[in-house]
Amino acid sequence: MFEDSAPRTARRPHLGRPVLIAAIVVGVLALLIVGFLVFGQGHGEQKGGEATHETSSQTVTVATATTEALSRIVTASGTVSAWEEVPVGAETGGLTATAVLTDEGRYVQQGQVLVQLNDTLLRAQLRQQSAAVASAEATVAQADAALARAQELRERGFLSQAGLDNAIAQQATAQAQLQAASAGRAETQARVNQAAIRAPVSGLVISRSVTRGQIVQPGTELFRIVRDGRLELDARIPETEVALIRTGQSARVLSDGIGQTSGSVRIITPEVDPQTRLAVARISIASGSGLRPGMFARAEIDAGHQPSIVVPTASIIYRENRSGVFLLADGGVARFQEVTVLSRNNEQSSVDGVAAGSQVIVEGAGFLGDGDRVTVAPSQ
Repeated sequence: MFEDSAPRTARRPHLGRPVLIAAIVVGVLALLIVGFLVFGQGHGEQKGGEATHETSSQTVTVATATTEALSRIVTASGTVSAWEEVPVGAETGGLTATAVLTDEGRYVQQGQVLVQLNDTLLRAQLRQQSAAVASAEATVAQADAALARAQELRERGFLSQAGLDNAIAQQATAQAQLQAASAGRAETQARVNQAAIRAPVSGLVISRSVTRGQIVQPGTELFRIVRDGRLELDARIPETEVALIRTGQSARVLSDGIGQTSGSVRIITPEVDPQTRLAVARISIASGSGLRPGMFARAEIDAGHQPSIVVPTASIIYRENRSGVFLLADGGVARFQEVTVLSRNNEQSSVDGVAAGSQVIVEGAGFLGDGDRVTVAPSQ
């Protein structure tokens, strides 16, 4: 019997599957542990943040908006204009200006000579016409004497009716010639007078358009005068404040270039511009102000004591060029309310945009944002 002499290879046990399963289990457990830790930490931070937000608040003080009668100043601006402008022109024409006796910016009196025109020829004509009048007067005197003699002769019967009628006709002709000569002289005298161009009113000369040597035509405007030098400011008033303005109210008129002067409201126009929603208050400006027609100026009109909503001046803050206050809303929340400041002093301000009785935040308002929670400090 033969024995198998080839060696046998021994089998090793297969360990790959158990090791792989164990590695997977360990990895899953590790992922679960990491996820738990991360989730727990994030959840805890979220809760901590919410708790911090809910508990944070700013301590403030508040005041109540009240209604008081305060001195109200209405501010307006506009253009300076003449109360009444009077143009000055020549009534006679074709004459040369020989002298200009005033200029812009000067005050003149009624009847004062402003321009003298060349009246040499007119005066020569006037002398001739005066001589013609004298001759006509002499002719009338002769005709009157002849008529008187003719009437006497007629009464005595020494003159016919035809002779008397002729004397009457001669006397009438002489009288008509005298009237014509007198009328011609009067017309020339008027032209001589018109050669001296005079101020028709007293006032301020605001324009001059004549020079020496200029040939002046009739009707040409030579000067423009503001009667009595009176100027007005056409101040534009918002329609919301028109009811506060009354005739006679005092005003302060201010100009950057001139300074300030006094004035008073002369009239309020009855209409409001539908486009701009503005009315016009005409403010008479005191004489000697230095202002000129066409200049820009501002007015502060004293509207007297008016009911106003009053808040502490310290409560007013400015955000993005807007004035406003923080109001205490329900739930202890601060709400920004835009307001218009009408007048103010160091202690209190008159505003529009807040209702009487509103709780206005005073101390701490400058550190707040709209919607912030606040805690009201107890009143001392």
